[in-house]
Amino acid sequence: MNPRIASLEKMLGGPRDGALLRFSLGNEYLKAGDPARASVSFRAAVDRDPAYSAAWKALGKALAESGDAVAALAAYEQGIAVAEHRGDIQAAKEMKIFARRIRAALAAR
Repeated sequence: MNPRIASLEKMLGGPRDGALLRFSLGNEYLKAGDPARASVSFRAAVDRDPAYSAAWKALGKALAESGDAVAALAAYEQGIAVAEHRGDIQAAKEMKIFARRIRAALAAR
């Protein structure tokens, strides 16, 4: 197992377990080529902090890479709302682009 993933997993359930830990673990799973496990971690991050726009964006990416376009679109849409509310304009712009691509792909089916 990836030592970085193992190190982060050891912290789960401890005093440092929170949105940032779950987000970091999700990023490591994505780097390791495991978008399904990444999406579980990113979902846990947004459950802990629903206003974490970067985690919403990463969740959308992980779901898209897992082949779940509908769930990815929903994550991006939620993330756009969160990012716009927080004033995180760049994240909102990026998620709008990703969401538009998914909508186009779904429409082409």
